[in-house]
Amino acid sequence: MTSSPIVCTTVTEFQDVLAEKLSNAAEPTLGFIPTMGALHAGHQELFKTARANNAVVAISVFVNPLQFDRAEDFENYPRNLDADVAIAAEVGVDVIFAPELQEMYPDETPRISVRTGHMGEVLEGALRPGHFDGVGTVVNKLFNIVAAGAAEVRGVLPFTAYFGQKDAQQLAILSAMVEDFNLPVQIHPVPIVRDEGGLALSSRNQRLNEDQLIQARALNEGLELLAAEAAAGRPLDVAAAIDHITASVVSAPGDDVVDELVIVDADTFTPLTEEQRADPTSWPPRLLALLAAFVGPVRLIDNKILKG
Repeated sequence: MTSSPIVCTTVTEFQDVLAEKLSNAAEPTLGFIPTMGALHAGHQELFKTARANNAVVAISVFVNPLQFDRAEDFENYPRNLDADVAIAAEVGVDVIFAPELQEMYPDETPRISVRTGHMGEVLEGALRPGHFDGVGTVVNKLFNIVAAGAAEVRGVLPFTAYFGQKDAQQLAILSAMVEDFNLPVQIHPVPIVRDEGGLALSSRNQRLNEDQLIQARALNEGLELLAAEAAAGRPLDVAAAIDHITASVVSAPGDDVVDELVIVDADTFTPLTEEQRADPTSWPPRLLALLAAFVGPVRLIDNKILKG
């Protein structure tokens, strides 16, 4: 029987528990996963990976208002800490940091924020202005909170932070932030977890009804069409993938189904031009397809490595 994680609501309490847990570990290694709660099997895969490689596993559960560009998304984001604790307990999470808004941002918004620059302004960042600045700000704060607690125990730093590859642009931005700010963190990417129909697991999926969940599987199907073309060395027909998704999904009134479907150089996140997509000889070594689409009122993202 697994024990329930210790839930901490203040920075000081969380740091004290981390220091105590690490001090009692034979090899003081720490895995950390920041989340916004509404935990699911995809999160559990992150937790399992951390559990297999670290003496102590800690997560945060905090719905960060800074990264929402639509007020209704923030208001409707599912929140159930008791359920999150139960899910975390199943895979042996040791500590949960679940602060209230006032604990993280005493003045409601931070006085100093992270700017993610060009990386945070293109692609998904262009569609959701300020989103990645909000992500960078909260994750930078969380990393510093964790590092300060872990620093009391020699040999812990750098600790390891685990992120899913579903949020590909976020993963690239946070990796750059860690490098540019010389943070004592190692980033460990974990592959996308999908349901039996290929839908990428996401907390937002909880807002879909049964029919919408079935429709949403068309997102991965559209990406698979592109993957098949890439594997065969054929031109990448983005329009056909969009048509497949659009024909299968009912979006919210007034919204296009596909908000974005772009092929990028996976190393630089530079979008391929139409001419490049049509000429396989011009493709860079690694290709990534990035997708955002509305299923009913819910905006979902997905991606797939096409090459490399």
